[in-house]
Amino acid sequence: MRPFQVARYIFSPVLKLWIRKVNGIENLPTNRPFILAPNHCSYMEHFLIGAVIIPHLSKKLHFIAKKEHFQSIAQSSWHSLWEKYTTYIPIDREKGEEAIKAAVSYLRKGAVIVIYPEGTRSLTGKIQKGKTGVSRLALWARVPVVPLGIKGAFEILPKGKKIPRLKKADLSFGKPMYFGKYYNKPINKKILKEITTKIMKEIARLSGQEYNY
Repeated sequence: MRPFQVARYIFSPVLKLWIRKVNGIENLPTNRPFILAPNHCSYMEHFLIGAVIIPHLSKKLHFIAKKEHFQSIAQSSWHSLWEKYTTYIPIDREKGEEAIKAAVSYLRKGAVIVIYPEGTRSLTGKIQKGKTGVSRLALWARVPVVPLGIKGAFEILPKGKKIPRLKKADLSFGKPMYFGKYYNKPINKKILKEITTKIMKEIARLSGQEYNY
């Protein structure tokens, strides 16, 4: 049985116990690579995203995650539970371009990359300021970004907790965002911030929040 089939028939039904509603799944491109950009406040989001997307697209997901997630037994065990169905690209925040280049190589092979633009989990469940890595990746790879707003994951498994609560989350996928008008322009801080803000405002809207950065 192939990995996405295991995800479809075993993991997905179990994980969907924590999912109340999924909106906009039809917005996911089925015939081209893309970047998925969700808000981030819980480890549970990795599993909820996988439970919905892997059966739908029949594709393995590739998450960009900070390298610290693999340095403790507790954290690495969370990732190892899902590693046959996803790939993790560790990012050193002092050498972020290496992970971005690795992600570009995956995208050029038709992959789906998941990157949390905030860079780290929110301690309060509220959306944080987005970092520009998602914009740089979108421009380098020249692929669309699909924003994803997740509500309720913080209540299921906030930072510092190890056992998920029996709460439910909603996942809302936005329409792909294209940035072709920037492709032939020099990449600078202004452009990166502009694109990041557009993406973050859409993620905030989909998750029922406001982005005020």
